Amino acid sequence: MTTTLPQKLAIDGGVPVRTEPLPLEFPGVHFLGEEEVAAVLRVLRSRSLFRYYGIDPQHEADQFESEFCAFTGAKHALSVGSGTGALHVALTGLGLGPGQEVIIPAYLWVAIAAAVVNLGAIPVLADIDDTFCLDAADVERRITSHTTGIVLAHMSGAPGNVEEIASLARRRGLFLLEDCAQCAGGTVDGRSVGTFGDAGIFSFQMNKNMTSGEGGCVITNDDRLYQRIFASHDLGYARDESGRLSMDNPDLLLWGRGYRMDELRAAVLRVQLAKLPAILGAMRKSKRRIVAALREMPGVKLRRHIDAEGDTACFLLTIFRDGDTAITARDALRAEGIVTHEQGVANILLRDFGLHVYSSIASLTSRCSVDAGGFPWSHPANAGLGGAYDKGTCPVADDLFRRTLILPVPSCLSTKDEDDIIAAYGKVTATLAQHANRSAPLAPR
Repeated sequence: MTTTLPQKLAIDGGVPVRTEPLPLEFPGVHFLGEEEVAAVLRVLRSRSLFRYYGIDPQHEADQFESEFCAFTGAKHALSVGSGTGALHVALTGLGLGPGQEVIIPAYLWVAIAAAVVNLGAIPVLADIDDTFCLDAADVERRITSHTTGIVLAHMSGAPGNVEEIASLARRRGLFLLEDCAQCAGGTVDGRSVGTFGDAGIFSFQMNKNMTSGEGGCVITNDDRLYQRIFASHDLGYARDESGRLSMDNPDLLLWGRGYRMDELRAAVLRVQLAKLPAILGAMRKSKRRIVAALREMPGVKLRRHIDAEGDTACFLLTIFRDGDTAITARDALRAEGIVTHEQGVANILLRDFGLHVYSSIASLTSRCSVDAGGFPWSHPANAGLGGAYDKGTCPVADDLFRRTLILPVPSCLSTKDEDDIIAAYGKVTATLAQHANRSAPLAPR
């Protein structure tokens, strides 16, 4: 019986699958075109860049919010200057402050922890599972008498176990804020992410599925919460239908943050939102073809999806049996040409994904203060709150971080790009499998 040997790896002197870098990620950017240019020029020519008044208001922000409500199925949408701003005003609307703990995921973006700390509350880490989002069982274990809410981040383009976590939050009397920054267009059983909890936030920074360079949005079905979020994002007060400030309701007398969306970015976002189904369609087509091939390859696992149809498909996560194998696979795949331009993220270990990894957030692990007095850690109401933040706090996440490669799936991959990714994984996994069968692990390089 003849055994077919795998092709010689490029890292061992073989011929690489490709020599040209893969396209940069930036899903929405690849679809930017003359439609966005025309939208910006329309606003510039109106000389009305502020959303509430001007020489010839175009009402771009108002229209974007209405269109985003229609897209997500939410009752209210409020556009803001960034995803970070969206987190701040949403948590402000939810009444977050000293004496409260908020459960956040081990796999996240630093802005989640920063928003909690900046409002004077204490973040509490919870582990993830093979969805790479919050593990509901571990969340429940972390709840204390001071816990007031949960932030569930739908990471790397795919929804987390939001129905179970929303049920847990309701049962325990906690708020649930969904961070959908990396998951615009994601769904669970046809229902948009961001609509399961009390509120959902989105980011439109350049890396996101749709973009205006910077920008964000909060959605909610709660009338009172919307009014409080609105007051927070503006001057600290509600506005009446004419746009004038209203100071009649004591519940809506807050301190404003000035996070309003401008008309230029809103105009771009309206065009990008109309293109979002096509952007998602391109990424889903590419990823599904790649995933179908990967499922036939030995030694590699894929993340678990709560709803594969609702995955926005902007990232591919591949999980290997141990850390050494993952390092070997990374180096071999990069040698085969599965890399992008230097400024992009392509084919790296998840543990090296910077401020997405809880133990890499130095300000968190060292409990850095926002002032010289140690706030919020030193606030009397926060005495004894919180827990550990160092590596080891979330062991499942730590294990997945060291065994998982992350590869963006740009919205402009050609059939050849897809072929090359598949071919490179095929060469590398075949070689890894051959060494595993010989009980001689391939040493990391």
